[in-house]
Amino acid sequence: MRGGRGVRAVHRIPAVLAAAAAALLTLTSCDALRGAPQPAGPPTVDTAAHWRPGVGVSLPDSLANDFIQLQPTLPGQVGLAIMPVGGGRVTVFGDWSSGIAWSTIKVPLAMAALRHDSGERVRELALAAITVSDNDAAQALWESLGDGLQAGAAVQQVLDEAGDGMAAVAGPRTRLDYTAFGQTEWTLTNQVRFASRLPCLAQSDQVTDLMAHIAQDQSWGLGVIDGTEFKGGWGPDDDTGIYTVRQFGLVPTPTGRIAVALAAQADSGDFTDAADILSKLGELVGRHIAELQGGGCDH
Repeated sequence: MRGGRGVRAVHRIPAVLAAAAAALLTLTSCDALRGAPQPAGPPTVDTAAHWRPGVGVSLPDSLANDFIQLQPTLPGQVGLAIMPVGGGRVTVFGDWSSGIAWSTIKVPLAMAALRHDSGERVRELALAAITVSDNDAAQALWESLGDGLQAGAAVQQVLDEAGDGMAAVAGPRTRLDYTAFGQTEWTLTNQVRFASRLPCLAQSDQVTDLMAHIAQDQSWGLGVIDGTEFKGGWGPDDDTGIYTVRQFGLVPTPTGRIAVALAAQADSGDFTDAADILSKLGELVGRHIAELQGGGCDH
C-alpha cells in the first residue's frame, strides 16, 4: 500500500461546508502505512431481512438466499449494497452500514481535480491516486484545487451532482497527527448511490477508465469480477486498531451495469482478513451476474 496511515476521527460536517469548518480542512491520505500487509429524489432502501424486488432492479431470490447462507460463515461484520446504474432502488445486505470513506473518496477527488485542470501532471497524479491508491498523489490533487475551502467545495460538488448530499469532505489532523484524507463518514447506501450516478457525470470517464486498471495487489473484492471498475479504501480505528476495508464499483451485467458497495471489519481486526471477506462478497455477486438487472445513464 502506498501513502500514510489515516485516523478514525469522524467529523460530521453539514453537506454545505460551513466556512469556519472548511477553513480547517485538509485532504491528504486515507490508507494504511507504507509496508502494511496487503492481500494479494433519494432511493428507497431494502434490507436483507426484508428483501423484496425493487423498482428498476431485479435481485433474484437466489442471491438473497445465497447471502443469507454465506453471512454466518464470514468472520466479521459485512455490508453489501446494490443498485442499477442510472437510478432505482438500493438493496442492502448485512450488518455494516456506515463508516470512514478512507481512499474510496479519491474517486470524487480525482474527478474534481481533472475538471479543474486536465493537464498532464494532474492526469499522472490521478493515475497514481486511483490505480495504486498513492496518498502523496492524492495530496497533490487536493492542493491543485486551491485552499482547503476551495478544495473541499470542489469535491463536495462532485458528490452533490451524484445526489449524495449527505457526505461531506472532512479532514483536520487528529491527536495522533496522521494525515486525515478520507475522514468523511460515508454510508454504504450513499456510496452506492454515488456509484450508480458516477458514469453519468460530466468527465467521469477519465476516472472510471482508471478504476478499470487497479493494481493487482489491490484487486480483491470486486476485483475478482472481470470487467469491473472499482476503488478500495482501508484504515484502522484509532482506539482498537481494527481495520475497516471498503470498496465500490461498477459491475457489467448482460442488461447494463450495476453499482455495488462493499465493506467489512474482520473479527481478527486484520486488514488481510477483511479484504478476503470482500473477495467472498465479490464472488457471490459474480455468481449472479447473469441474473441481475443493470441500468445505464439514458434513463
